[in-house]
Amino acid sequence: MSDNSENNGYWEANIRLVTICLIIWAVVSFGFGILLRPMLSGIAVGGTDLGFWFAQQGSIIVFLALIFFYAWRMNKLDREHGVDEQ
Repeated sequence: MSDNSENNGYWEANIRLVTICLIIWAVVSFGFGILLRPMLSGIAVGGTDLGFWFAQQGSIIVFLALIFFYAWRMNKLDREHGVDEQ
């Protein structure tokens, strides 16, 4: 019974992490790049407006940062639950 509850805890933490990462990526790519672009058009970044920057480069940079964060956090979570690679 204890093994099953430990597995459930691991997968709940895993799914929670995936959900948070997907929400962040959706807010940055869809929210900042599409929905909030008119509000961000007055802020200049690198010769263009901030909304365009998020649509073209910002969402990709955030996606790459989320990949590295996810890998780091999953390694830590694996060690906490004893399923890490030796």
